[in-house]
Parts: sequence; structure tokens; C-alpha cells
Amino acid sequence: MPLPDLPWPLLQSVAALADAPLTQIAERLRQATLPYLGSSALVIFTEDCTGRPQKKAGAEEIISRVSIVELDTLRAALSDDSPWYGEAELAGRTRSVLALKHASSRALLVLTDPHPADAENNTGLDWVTYLWSIVARRIQEKVADAPPSYLLESRAASAERVRVTAELTDLHSTTLETLLAALRSSSLDDAAARSTVTDLTAKALVGLRTLSDRTTDLVEEPVATSFERLREDLRPLTRFSGIDVEFIEPPLNGRALPGEVAHAARAIVRGLVLAMMEQPNVSRIRTQWDCDGENLLINVRDDGDALSADAPSIGRLNRRVQALTGHLQIDVMPGWGADVIVTLPLDPPSRPAGGDIAGWNLAARELEVLQHLAAGKRNRTIAVTLGISENTVKFHVRNLFKKLDVRSRTEALALAHSHGLR
Repeated sequence: MPLPDLPWPLLQSVAALADAPLTQIAERLRQATLPYLGSSALVIFTEDCTGRPQKKAGAEEIISRVSIVELDTLRAALSDDSPWYGEAELAGRTRSVLALKHASSRALLVLTDPHPADAENNTGLDWVTYLWSIVARRIQEKVADAPPSYLLESRAASAERVRVTAELTDLHSTTLETLLAALRSSSLDDAAARSTVTDLTAKALVGLRTLSDRTTDLVEEPVATSFERLREDLRPLTRFSGIDVEFIEPPLNGRALPGEVAHAARAIVRGLVLAMMEQPNVSRIRTQWDCDGENLLINVRDDGDALSADAPSIGRLNRRVQALTGHLQIDVMPGWGADVIVTLPLDPPSRPAGGDIAGWNLAARELEVLQHLAAGKRNRTIAVTLGISENTVKFHVRNLFKKLDVRSRTEALALAHSHGLR
């Protein structure tokens, strides 16, 4: 095809997606799809990103209200990775949507109010599907190769979401259980009304508990499931290598892994297997996982004799381990091969209050406001407690966002909690 006839806009879109950071990938995908399929908003739901499972762009009234429960319900209704048009509950009401599920990662793409950008061109959906496949793979690769700072942020955000959900569950459960007790009281003689409202409230309780369980599921992964994903990830790599790769199954009843630990563990093992396969005269590699309730224990062994703890690839893997306060040890035995042991703690380390927050250069009043934010207090309550106006509190919060390099109250809370502020 002559150069002038190449689809340059499409090629430029592909290049932009291939270079997109995770924080911008939804916006870039939306810009890439608009010439082929219009939409009011675009939402990506991916469990690969434990800290931020939603990535959104478009109409604010949609992207600010769409929930994980709605997205998970929609994904569960899709039988395969074929494009699906229909109506679904999204952002609090029924909307027309186009949904696509990525086969290997189960990531979900949703376009609201979809319409062809060119009514005479029926290829728009094909291009959108193609671009989505690039983005889904890009997300997988970015998470697999994430720097240590991403793992730390992901762990903090995951812990914060679990904490907030647990608090909401306790609050609403108490309210609903009190309501149930009142409605069951003998002082209410309208039996039919009492029965109806009791049923509705009981269902609300079940739904709330389900939401709490679902949030936990999003940030945790059974150790056996994570190990099976590792096996599937390595299958294409090992199929034609001529090397016997043995997988020793972890116990089925082991403690579930936090999402960031599961992702890091798979990336570390993939990196170790690659490094071992690049050695001459390697014929066998064995990988084994176990869990002692507090740590994920990883053991990878080979029968080569050239793996070096000083290799750059091993150094990169060790930095990932250290980002999760883990430990990596390599023992090379001439004539026997390399034995690599990795220990990854399942829980973040406890830090004394204050930690290393000195580097934030906070004024005394800003630190006071941050401590109250970390305790879950709202601006008005902080103002009353400190004896200042609510506008002054807002001023300090804006300065905190700049100094902490965060964009929302939730991110500020997660960062404060990760540094021991409560």
C-alpha cells in the first residue's frame, strides 16, 4: 500500500495506546474509538489493577457514579468475548451500552449510548474491538512490569478500599438491623406492611453484605487460582523451549493473596524462569508456591550453573520484592544449579505514626488537618475541632493534595494510612 494511502489516524491511535500510562489509557482509548463509534462515556473494569479497578473517560454524570457492582453484574452476563449490545444498569439507571470482555484477563470495556460515527460504514465495531484488544493487553503488561512505587500505591489503595467498605457495612448493617427490630415490634399492627418492609430490608442487608464480600474478592485472590494463572502465563513461553518446567501445586486451603502480592509474585516467577531459560545447558526448572499464613513462599530451581545474583535482570526482580518488604535469596551450587527463595509478606508492615512524612514538608497546621482526614473526619468537623473556618480547612486540603501529589481525598487517605497516620 502506498504511504499516502495508509490509515494514518488509526496508526497514530495505536501508537498513542501503546505508549499510554495507565492513568491516561481510558481517555486515549475513548479518543481512538470516537471516529468509529460514538459514545457518551467509556469505562474499563480490570481486576489486574487492584488499586484502581475502574478507568473512565467521558460524561461526568456517568463516570462519577458507575459502581463496581454494576460492572461486575454486566460482565457476569456476558457469555464470551463477543461484542454485546443491550441495556444495562449503569451509574444508577438503565442505559444503552456496548460491552466487550477480554478473554484472557476478563477485563471489561463498556461504551454508553453507542452510535456509529459513520452510518454508512459498518466497520466501526471491528476497529473498536481491535483497539480494545490492544488496550487490554497493554494493561496486563503494564501491571506485570509495574515499578515498585506502583505496587506500594496499589497496596495502600486496596487496604483503604477494604477499610472504607468495612466501615460502611458496619454502619448500614446496624441501621438496617435496628429498623428490622422496630418493624417486628408488636406495637405495629399493620402485619402486611411490616412483612413487606421486613422482606425488603432483609434483602438490602444481603445486598450490602454481598457488596462487602465482593470488594474483598477484588483485592484478594486464592493462592491456587493465582498459581494457575501463572501456569497459563508461562505455557506459551515453555511450550517450545525444550525445557521441562515443573509446577508444584500450592495447598488449596492457603490464605488468599492480596492482589498486589499475587501480581508481583507472578511477575517475579516469570522473570526468574526467563533468566534461567537464557542459560546454556538448562534442561529443567521447578517452581513451587506455599503460604504459611503470613507470607507467600516462592521457590524456583534449575539445573544450570550460570545464574548470577549480580545480573541486571535479578536486580530488577529484587527491587520488586523489596517494594513489598520481601526477601530474595539465591544459592548457586556448582553441578546442581540455582535455588531461588522469595518471601513476600501478605500484610503491609506496620509503621510508627509519622513514618517518613518529614519529606512532605508539611506545616504544623497541614499535618493536623491530614491527621484528622486520616481519622475519617469531614471538613466541617475538622473546622470545629481546630477552631478555624471550613474555608480554611479547604485551603489546607488543597495544599495537602499538592504536597502529597494526590488528586483526591481517597488517595490522600491511602497515602496517610500507609505512613502510619490513623
